[in-house]
Amino acid sequence: MNDSEHPQGLTHVRPDGSAYMVDVSEKPETSREATAQAVLRTTTEVISLLSEGGLPKGDALAVARVAGIMAAKRTPELIPLCHPLPISKVTVDFELSENSVRILAAVKTRGVTGVEMEALTAASVAALGVYDMVKAVDKHAVIGEVKVLAKSGGKSGDWALSQEPGVPGDAAGEPA
Repeated sequence: MNDSEHPQGLTHVRPDGSAYMVDVSEKPETSREATAQAVLRTTTEVISLLSEGGLPKGDALAVARVAGIMAAKRTPELIPLCHPLPISKVTVDFELSENSVRILAAVKTRGVTGVEMEALTAASVAALGVYDMVKAVDKHAVIGEVKVLAKSGGKSGDWALSQEPGVPGDAAGEPA
């Protein structure tokens, strides 16, 4: 069976239902980039501690940034059907609001498949890093709104999250 013969158009499932890693060896290398987010909801007091560097465990955002970067590089070890990619850039940034931290992760490569999973992994693990650092002062912090915001490159071209009726967020992926 070749990679174009997929039941119901699923690309990682054989006709017998078993999963496999698709063959990307014939795909052309292109520049690819993806951006994802995760949002940690907490209290205004914790946001003040984060912005002032006053958490008992130290600089949560610095720790979370490094955790997110490391996670992007290890995505194929965590997600079974992801291909190892030559990642050329990872950024993890934070936007603090009154009661939340929005984590934005961007990943870039020149390769044969996209980096959406790497961006999602970076954002998710960075959010876990923030949670780990704030849990001593807010056991009720919640991580959510993990999603891809945009991708570029490859055969399917560029894509960005757009506002859909009844779906929170806008074209920039702003949390509701």
